[in-house]
Amino acid sequence: MSYENKTKIVPNNGDLAVEACGLVKTFGDNRAVDGVSLNVRAGTIYGVLGPNGAGKTTTIRMLATLLRADAGTARIFGHDIVKEPHIVRQLIGVTGQYASVDESLSATENLVIFSRLLGLGREEARRKAAELLEEFSLTEAAKRPLKNFSGGMRRRLDLAASLIAQPPLIFLDEPTTGLDPRTRNQMWDTIRRLVKNGSTVLLTTQYLQEADELADRIAVIDRGKVVAEGTVNELKASVRTSSLQLTIKYPHDIQLARQTVEQVLQVQSTISLETGKITAPMIDADRVTDLLIALREVRIELSELSVQKPTLDEVFLTITGHGVEEDTPKVSNKAEKAREVRI
Repeated sequence: MSYENKTKIVPNNGDLAVEACGLVKTFGDNRAVDGVSLNVRAGTIYGVLGPNGAGKTTTIRMLATLLRADAGTARIFGHDIVKEPHIVRQLIGVTGQYASVDESLSATENLVIFSRLLGLGREEARRKAAELLEEFSLTEAAKRPLKNFSGGMRRRLDLAASLIAQPPLIFLDEPTTGLDPRTRNQMWDTIRRLVKNGSTVLLTTQYLQEADELADRIAVIDRGKVVAEGTVNELKASVRTSSLQLTIKYPHDIQLARQTVEQVLQVQSTISLETGKITAPMIDADRVTDLLIALREVRIELSELSVQKPTLDEVFLTITGHGVEEDTPKVSNKAEKAREVRI
């Protein structure tokens, strides 16, 4: 949720919306965030990918001035989160993992109340509520109590509430957790539209597909540390080369095809007898043309040829040694909230 709105603050951004260096947060013996550094360019979607308990939410809370860091520094559009928290709060919107709306009120009533708290007049608050409900396809349910809303509708309303002040930077903490695939895709479209309209989005997620679909750059975080950072393609390329997949038309040719593949490409390959598919690492792309010529010379016909890039799942498994959806030890929400230092 965006905070104070007394004076319109113009971002002192340059190219960067977020500059974080060496952020640390400890809860008892648990070092939840252990030296996290992030640089988020303005006008982009930046993904922070990691399993439960990796430190993603704690990092967001520190950047949003909701939790004081034990060490490290951070700036939002050039403004220090410790020295200038009142300015930072006017530049951000925050949507957490759980909706902060009031279930006993209607969608319109929720948005009007938030608007009024942010300093809008009565008529302006109603106008803003109507605009946001239309933007998030909630107009037909505007007067319905939130207790009758689906999970996806509540998430969309919570995101709408965080945009009342039209913040240039939006923190989305696992915004699609628990949503069905259709509603998740709708949220993705909304997030893309926000950036197209000039916002910057810092998104935490434990969904590999979500990071792959949305993020311009990704920080892979595990056990409180950033263990890798880059574009999706850079991260995939850092793990291994792409693989060449050939489907052989006639099953009796598959052994000869495999021998030809290994001789020309100078690699080891694998065979799926069930599908007639040969898979080999594509270390040198220039040799693929030589391979096709060699296969033609021995009269082996292909029914399909494709190049398969590494998946983000393989990236995460290679970097961390475990899957992204595995839980890691974490401090409970109650314990963390009890230790929060409000600024």
